[in-house]
Amino acid sequence: MVASVRQARGAAARKLGRRAEVFAALWLMAKGYRILGFRLATPLGEIDLLAQRGQTLAVVEVKQRTTIEDALDAVTPTQRDRLRRAAAHLAAHRQGLRDLSVRLDLIALAPGRAPRHLPNAWPDLGSSFGGPA
Repeated sequence: MVASVRQARGAAARKLGRRAEVFAALWLMAKGYRILGFRLATPLGEIDLLAQRGQTLAVVEVKQRTTIEDALDAVTPTQRDRLRRAAAHLAAHRQGLRDLSVRLDLIALAPGRAPRHLPNAWPDLGSSFGGPA
């Protein structure tokens, strides 16, 4: 009984997360970004969205919570480090991405509120990529 409730809750959360990622992608496209991928699995972690605008490769984490503030606070230092490592791996192993400046972005979503896009959300991690963000 408890396991089935937990499974249903997990499925609902995954569905909500996928919707949030699609909405975030549309938001980025409206801002001039080209979406290169959704939910990209790397050996070091998953990337929600990969987008490019000009010479910048945006590795985007999407968080949806009940408030924008909760969404902004939802990414832990461990998650940020995993995201940084996954981004570096992807940029190094995909031809055509190696010469781009890599940046970690966050899109925070909450019901009834406009999305909040934070380009270079964690600038302290950007130096790990070896180039300007």
